[in-house]
Amino acid sequence: MSATSSLIHDLPRHTVRRAVVSSMANNIYLITAKDTGAQVLIDAADELPAINKLFQDATGDAAVPTSLAMIATTHQHWDHVRALAALVEQTGTPTAAGAEDVAGIISETGVATSHALADGGTLAVDGIELATVHLRGHTPGSIAFVLQEADTTLIFSGDSLFPGGIGNTGESPQRFTSLLNDVQDRLFNRYADDAVVLPGHGNATTLGAERPSLPQWRQRGW
Repeated sequence: MSATSSLIHDLPRHTVRRAVVSSMANNIYLITAKDTGAQVLIDAADELPAINKLFQDATGDAAVPTSLAMIATTHQHWDHVRALAALVEQTGTPTAAGAEDVAGIISETGVATSHALADGGTLAVDGIELATVHLRGHTPGSIAFVLQEADTTLIFSGDSLFPGGIGNTGESPQRFTSLLNDVQDRLFNRYADDAVVLPGHGNATTLGAERPSLPQWRQRGW
């Protein structure tokens, strides 16, 4: 991504744009369907003006007018939902999140989740289909969203998988084992090495770049 462009993936049928917000350097992702103009925003983390700039940037990404169809949240932690209430108030858009994090999101934001998600499901709007992958450990209901188009797989992993390791599990051996098992079984065992991982903070990686480190992660315990 250049310093002046939010566009990080320009696929035949979709674009993906990113904004980085707040002192926590949270990633916000906006997926636009080129044929329909429908959009899914992943993690309304903070800074509503930055989110609106993403919408502005994407106005030319579709052959028809663009419109936000869904706000998807990867997990309940406060730094990923600080702009959620303001965005829902501004747009009236329905929301989606992992079922086990719905109560936490209400507690943080006052926003009720429209669509409670589970592993192995699909979050779909007109022109966008995201596979939902439940990754238990960083939070009880953390969800990764997977967009597949032709030979491209994009995994929006939230705080469950990063370059160099899995997400924070509070120094709990049980939570660590749960998250690493889910990441291994539900991401590394389901998707190919060229799948791109787009995390909740920081830069992208691929499953292939991280796969050789899985035994080391398990041995070190974080």
